[in-house]
Amino acid sequence: MIMENDDADLARHIGTRLNALRAERGLTLDQLAELSGVSRAMISRVERGEASPTAALLARLCSALGVSLSVFFATSGAEVSPLARRADQPVWRDPESGYLRRVVSPGGTGSRVDVVEVEFPAGAEVRFPGQQASRSQSQHVWLFEGEMELSVGEAVHRLTAGDCLFMNVGDVHGFRNPTDKPARYAVIIDLGHR
Repeated sequence: MIMENDDADLARHIGTRLNALRAERGLTLDQLAELSGVSRAMISRVERGEASPTAALLARLCSALGVSLSVFFATSGAEVSPLARRADQPVWRDPESGYLRRVVSPGGTGSRVDVVEVEFPAGAEVRFPGQQASRSQSQHVWLFEGEMELSVGEAVHRLTAGDCLFMNVGDVHGFRNPTDKPARYAVIIDLGHR
């Protein structure tokens, strides 16, 4: 289990996981850098646990590796269960924007759908470059509380509580909370083929 308040352990876990996924795919640091647009030096620092990646950087690496953030943070070797208790759900806080991401859906079940809960701070913003490797994934963002602006393709959608927006993951350019109150929403991700 990943705890967001355990920064050093989390950085080591992210580094170990990134290294393992890169090795599974037979990629060198240079190859992953080329695929992701993230510098070789930064990937190396993340793998050594010396740097905590931002949401945008981690999304680029996951896209290049062909995995969702939920798959990236899944606890490998954990016993597979159809029930994910809240206390056991992996949690990660983006060091740049402060958004808190909780993987709600049980891992290791083979499901092609991930459910994630996000708490997005007031005034925060996360920008994503185009993610070609994520073209096979789609998602719904269902806003429970607050307001959010999502940049998808050429459009900017403003969501208020109860709204739900469908999009291709590769078309997402940014999430922004334009208010002085936090927002809370669910992301339901169809991972496409694995």
